[in-house]
Amino acid sequence: MSKRTLESLQKQYAREVKSGRGGPRRGPGARASGKPQNTGRTIGRILKYLGKYKIHLIIVLLCMLTSTVTSLIGSYMLAPIINRIETEVTGKVNELSGPSIIADRAIESFRETEFIKNLIGDDKFASIATYVLAAVIILGAVYLVGIMTTYLQARIMLHVSQNATETIRNDLFNSLQGLPIRYFDSNTTGEIMSRFTNDIDNIDVMLNNTLTSFVSGTITLIGTFVFMITTNIWLTLITVAFIPVFALGGGALAKKSSKYYSGQQAALGAVNGYIEETVTGQNVVKVFNHEETCVEEFGMLNGDLREKQFKAQFWGGIMGPVMGNTSQIAYAVTVGVGGIFMALGRLGAGDLTVFANYSRQFSMPINMIAQNMSTIFAALAGAERVFNIMDMKPEEADRETTGVTSEIKGDVVLKNVVFGYNPDKIVLKDISLYAHPGQKIAFVGSTGAGKTTVTNLLNRFYDVNSGSITIDGVDVRDYDLSYLRKNISMVLQDTHLFTGTVMENIRYGRMDATDEEVIAAAKTASAHSFIMRLENGYNTVIEGDGANLSQGQRQLLNIAR
Repeated sequence: MSKRTLESLQKQYAREVKSGRGGPRRGPGARASGKPQNTGRTIGRILKYLGKYKIHLIIVLLCMLTSTVTSLIGSYMLAPIINRIETEVTGKVNELSGPSIIADRAIESFRETEFIKNLIGDDKFASIATYVLAAVIILGAVYLVGIMTTYLQARIMLHVSQNATETIRNDLFNSLQGLPIRYFDSNTTGEIMSRFTNDIDNIDVMLNNTLTSFVSGTITLIGTFVFMITTNIWLTLITVAFIPVFALGGGALAKKSSKYYSGQQAALGAVNGYIEETVTGQNVVKVFNHEETCVEEFGMLNGDLREKQFKAQFWGGIMGPVMGNTSQIAYAVTVGVGGIFMALGRLGAGDLTVFANYSRQFSMPINMIAQNMSTIFAALAGAERVFNIMDMKPEEADRETTGVTSEIKGDVVLKNVVFGYNPDKIVLKDISLYAHPGQKIAFVGSTGAGKTTVTNLLNRFYDVNSGSITIDGVDVRDYDLSYLRKNISMVLQDTHLFTGTVMENIRYGRMDATDEEVIAAAKTASAHSFIMRLENGYNTVIEGDGANLSQGQRQLLNIAR
């Protein structure tokens, strides 16, 4: 095997492939999904899966609103507490001596309980203490409601996300079952498996965590803005002035990271595809001493994945720190101006404390959303890859319920058949032949002459480009597809056995067959004798595609099937 470059490996393992002479061959073709082509459409498809749980989502939304409101109210309630203490203490200080030594001592000892108690008197101290205690109890109740609604929101959203993910996974598997053989011949198993593992896992993470954080952050942002306006309009304007900085910086970083996350998913699919093919063909690798070549090629693909993962993680991860530092600047400016307002007597200590808290709360959702964008991009890239498979045209299903289902005797005629796996590379050129019922026909020819292709056409794994194939005078395209294949048995050189017992594997050919019929089929295929020598006979469990059986034994089980 000649050494391949990284570019050629990417074409073979991360892209759809062309087919060549003698059947499907892996090669360059249409590129696998890179940057999402239609983000809005992908989001819409995801929302459709969530739409089945409208009641749950309404409850989650109400819980989010309640949790956000309790958090904002809790912060808002701090202002009157601090303002009252400040008013009582500073008023008493001013009453006694103004800017005297006592006043300086009062300011220095503001938090010393005994000093304040002696300063304002027992009655007022008791009144303030009662007020603070009542406020703390109310605050505790408010925050308890917030904790309960947050827990309920997380629990319900977990239920919704897991069910939605299950439905997506089922739909993807169902779509795969309806795709023609051409698709499986043109894509590596690892690349297909990557849709079920990495891509759907990313969707699950987004639905379970990121989506709720995004919505909750948006609600918190709006609610905080409203409370900020009611506290101080001028400080609010200063805080809002930083929003364009957040938007422009976050947007630039998001655009950058989106590209790399899509590339990361494609590179991951290429690595999975190479691993699957190499592990499956390990015997061939060792026979031809290609271990070093495989290590080198895998190193190239793995290195490419590392580079793309690094760029994706870097640009996705840098968003949080950048937005966080920007929010700290906004926080510092807001508090600084608020301090000036307080010195001028236009803002109370409690109001400044609350507004500073709101200012930080205002930036937190922005930072949270920014940090979650990387997860969102990875999920959207994966979702688009999943939906692309779901949108692929399945095998012609319109004939399955309306096609011919008359008894098949087996008179097969190929007339002027022209076919190529690719239109520009014809395999069968004007082929005509016939096979009468009961005849044994052998196709003899060089590799790639089209022997296997004829059987593929007969089973309608592919359709002819021109000409026709008829069975008992009926074009195979006019038969009910399921009925046609039920009447054709096919045993290939490359056998495949499913995980399960010997009995179940043979019965796969007709699921309603009795045990006696299965045994009779095995005897007809000359498989009964070796089956009985197995540890548990027909109840022996086959694993790993029949790894504990010889190639000949696997062939006999396929014939019996």
